[in-house]
Amino acid sequence: MSQSVLVLIKPDAVRRRLTGLILSEFEKRELTIIDLKMMTSSRNRAEKHYESLLGKPFFDEVVSYLSSGPLVAVILEGDNCIEIVRDLNGSTDPRNADKCSIRGKYGISKTQNTVHASDSPQSAEREIALWFDGVTDGCQVS
Repeated sequence: MSQSVLVLIKPDAVRRRLTGLILSEFEKRELTIIDLKMMTSSRNRAEKHYESLLGKPFFDEVVSYLSSGPLVAVILEGDNCIEIVRDLNGSTDPRNADKCSIRGKYGISKTQNTVHASDSPQSAEREIALWFDGVTDGCQVS
């Protein structure tokens, strides 16, 4: 079944010039790049992105990190792409990730773990709207 997924190539990966390597991992798995943009997230957008983590002790750290510099937001599409992308990304904590996964190869820490991917079709829909569908810092663009 064809699905869409949001992937964020996080600031640590962009700073280390890993964007092309990471995108090629997805393309090797025959996933299609539907849209892509480089941007620096506002704090407000990062808070909305991580709203499910509100109240957690690490919330401020992940929000500050996601808005700390340029990132690349990507919409990928393909059969079972959410599962494929999450498998390619590996465990959230690079120390526990398969060494052949993106996080296993390039992740620095649990916060600076190189990539984010939607974890369900519902999350993908919400996240794609947040990052691509004319939503700017919580305000609809007309």
